[in-house]
Amino acid sequence: MAAQFVPYAPDVEVQDPDFDRHVQTVIEKTENYIADSVQAGGTGQALRDAHAKGYGLVRGTVEILDGLPPEYAQGIYATPGTHDALIRFSNGSPHAGADARLGAATGLALKMFGIPGPTLLEDEPDTGTFDYANINGPIFFCNTVEHYLFIQELFLNAPAYFSQGRPGAHRFYTEFVTGKGTLDQDNWAWDEFLAFLRLAKTPPANVLLNVLLSSYWTMGAVRHGDYIAKVRITPDPDSAAKVVRRDIDPTSAAEVFRPALEAELQERPYAFDIQVQLCTDLARMPVEDTTVEWPEQLSPSVTVAKLRLPQQDISGPENLERMDSLSFTPWRVTAEHAPLGNIMRARKEVYRRSSIVRHKLNQQPRTEPRSADEVLGPAQ
Repeated sequence: MAAQFVPYAPDVEVQDPDFDRHVQTVIEKTENYIADSVQAGGTGQALRDAHAKGYGLVRGTVEILDGLPPEYAQGIYATPGTHDALIRFSNGSPHAGADARLGAATGLALKMFGIPGPTLLEDEPDTGTFDYANINGPIFFCNTVEHYLFIQELFLNAPAYFSQGRPGAHRFYTEFVTGKGTLDQDNWAWDEFLAFLRLAKTPPANVLLNVLLSSYWTMGAVRHGDYIAKVRITPDPDSAAKVVRRDIDPTSAAEVFRPALEAELQERPYAFDIQVQLCTDLARMPVEDTTVEWPEQLSPSVTVAKLRLPQQDISGPENLERMDSLSFTPWRVTAEHAPLGNIMRARKEVYRRSSIVRHKLNQQPRTEPRSADEVLGPAQ
């Protein structure tokens, strides 16, 4: 069975000679945006440059399943057991404000505790934590850091474009495809633009899904021990069937996602499946092209763990304050789960520097917690 899966090797990644220079530019733009957000963001606090608005910090446990096939029992998933966890649900936008203005892109960031082995973050190798930073779409709208430079700028300024109606929207789309006029026509960002349109395709404006009903992907590839994978966190079917507040009208109030999440968790527990999709064909399941969805018919996603959210009360401002003090990064993992590809590599230093400047501006200590209780207090 193992022969059908592509083995991990360092040469599955393509090195970009201009990578470090482009990443430094992204970092500078990100730090400037975060600094400006203290005044411009509307909250009086420095905001994240993506997933700025959190919907709630949730206590959970991750049960790594026993009896997994050896190809899936890799890295942390080779040792069955249960780990405490924290989950941050968020909107994908770099802006705060009413939910109706932020769109339907949402995120699930997961932090597991008690994971042995050093992380890939050199400044905090022995935290014992392991993060996922997933979003409710299987693809990403950017393949290279060079393209991310202009796409990031467009996204951070998107409200200014779209506030001008159709002319502003047309200019946004034109500048996206042409790289703000920097790309030769043969290299226009069509793949990224089509991926963006797919991710932006939402249900009707008056219907959004409860965040408990979405699936959340790593988008980019990651190492899975001896293999290459993408990871999805998807609703447990039995739990999903019990959700009462399913379709949410974003125009009904300024805040719609958080109240629905609060109410559901006050009434019943919930569960997600953590699933791994192993690569079987690098041509059809590429590492460097994050605009391509890996076909399930080539390799189905297999459940390796259960993420369980107990019944709990996440209401109250202290929940949001504690959530805001945390940082999540796809690089807070062990070497067996290293992110792969140009864009995923860029996230390492961009996320780290973003977290440093945000915590400094908000006068928050930047320390990685050792347990869920350390953040939320003892479970009730």
